Amino acid sequence: MNRQLSFVNVSGQALAQYISELARLRIRVFREFPYLYDGDPAYEERYLQTYLNAERSVVVLAIDESDAARPVVGASSALPLADETEEVQRPFIAAGMNPDDIFYCGESVLLPAYRGLGAGVEFFNRREAHGRALSGFKTVCFCAVQRPDDHPRRPADYVPLDAFWGKRGYRKAPQLHTTFSWQDLDEDSESEKPMTFWLKDL
Repeated sequence: MNRQLSFVNVSGQALAQYISELARLRIRVFREFPYLYDGDPAYEERYLQTYLNAERSVVVLAIDESDAARPVVGASSALPLADETEEVQRPFIAAGMNPDDIFYCGESVLLPAYRGLGAGVEFFNRREAHGRALSGFKTVCFCAVQRPDDHPRRPADYVPLDAFWGKRGYRKAPQLHTTFSWQDLDEDSESEKPMTFWLKDL
């Protein structure tokens, strides 16, 4: 099938109609390595309220135009760092950086069948453009989970996205790190996962 993607930016309360669909999409994609997330729909819907309630947020939706139902097959989120949680802001404050100067890119999810069609580049371009349009931000950032190279669930053909992120102009900042907690597929309860930030001048 010749899959055709289109993209649309959604912000604030306009996101409400997509919350349940995005929660299911995130759970499905985040089961994959390196996140291995044993998802909870109720938690996901609560988490997504952060973007719904933040007026300056954006969620970029990837839509399959070749399907008559036009399903959402991917999504990528961003908002001012000052609107994020304490665990995300903490390493920047500790490093003497002002959260008001930083635009934070959250997670990107895309169904496997739609990868390799340019969605990743489009997600970054649109989120960065949104941050620049808001004005006042000096830096754009995101964070990624750090899994050991010998992790037992690491697929043999797994390729980290470091090279892709580098081509987008981001640089890894190992001095900026935090932890997020979630339950892995093979865990009985949540555990802390190390997260490292990547930065780019906006």
